[in-house]
Amino acid sequence: MSRIYINEVAPRDGLQIEAAFVPTPDKIALIDKLSATGLARIEATSFTSPKAIPNLRDAAEVMQGIRRQPGVIYTALVPNLKGCQRALECGVEEINLVMSASESHSLANLRMTPEQSLAQFAEIVAHARGSGVFNNASLSTTFGCPFEGHVDEGRVMTLIERLLETGVQGITLCDTTGVANPAQVKRLCQGVVARWPDVPFTLHFHDTRGMGLANALAAWEAGIVHFDASLGGLGGCPYAPGATGNVCSEDLVHMFEQMGVHTGVDLDALMAVSATLPDLVGHDTPGHVVKAGKADRRYAMPERG
Repeated sequence: MSRIYINEVAPRDGLQIEAAFVPTPDKIALIDKLSATGLARIEATSFTSPKAIPNLRDAAEVMQGIRRQPGVIYTALVPNLKGCQRALECGVEEINLVMSASESHSLANLRMTPEQSLAQFAEIVAHARGSGVFNNASLSTTFGCPFEGHVDEGRVMTLIERLLETGVQGITLCDTTGVANPAQVKRLCQGVVARWPDVPFTLHFHDTRGMGLANALAAWEAGIVHFDASLGGLGGCPYAPGATGNVCSEDLVHMFEQMGVHTGVDLDALMAVSATLPDLVGHDTPGHVVKAGKADRRYAMPERG
C-alpha cells in the first residue's frame, strides 16, 4: 500500500485569521487531541510579532504546554531570526520559514523582496545549524499571485535552487490563493521530483475554487507524499485577497484512504476532533466528510407506508 504524510496546519494557519482569539488552553487541548490521531506533523503556532498576528501571541505558552506524542513532529513558523531563537528555546522539532515567489506578494506579506528573504533565510539556517531542528521553507504564490497573476515555473525552479543553497532541507510549494489547476500542479511536481529526488517536497493547497483535492491527487500522481492540510478546512492568508480555507484534513485523508493510500491517520478520531471546531471558533466549517460521513456510511431502508 502507498503511504502519504499529513502536516496538520489548523492550529497555526487556521486559527491565525479567526475573528476571535482562541484561548491558550483551548489551543493546547486541540493540539493534544490532534496528536492522538496519527498525524505525521502538526504546525502548532507561529513565532511572529504579536502585533502582526495577535491570534498567535501565545506561541511560547502553546509550545511549552502541549503533550508531545512520540512519532509526531511539532513544527512552528518563524518569520525572522528572533522568531527562530524563540522557537528553539521552546523545543520545536522543525522550523518553517516563509517567502513568496512573487515580488508583490512578498512586499505585501513580508515587507521585503524575495532576495531579502533569501538573505534572511541563510542567517536563520546558520543560527539553527547544530540544533538538530529540521529546516523547511514554504514558497508562497508558487502557482500564481493575487497581484501579478501567473508565476513563471522557471522562476519557481530558480528559487527552489536558491533555497537549497541556503541550507534549507525541505520545501513546501504553496497555492496561496487557490488558483492552481491539476495539470499545472502535476507538471511542476514532476519537474521538482525529477530534479531534486532527495528533497522532501510538501504541497500546500487552498480550496478557494474547489480544486484542492484534485490538485492534491495530481501532486500525488507526480510523486509527492507530503501534504499540508487544515482540520475542517480552516485558514487562509491574511495578506492574499480571496484566500479562503486550506484543503480540509479529514476530506484529504478520506480521499486517499478510499483509494487505498495509507495516511497513518485514524479518520474517525480526526473527524471527532473536527466536529468540535464550530464550538471552538464560533462558526461552521467547510469540511465535507464530517457532515456527510465516510463513503462507507450506510443508512436504514425507509419504511414503506
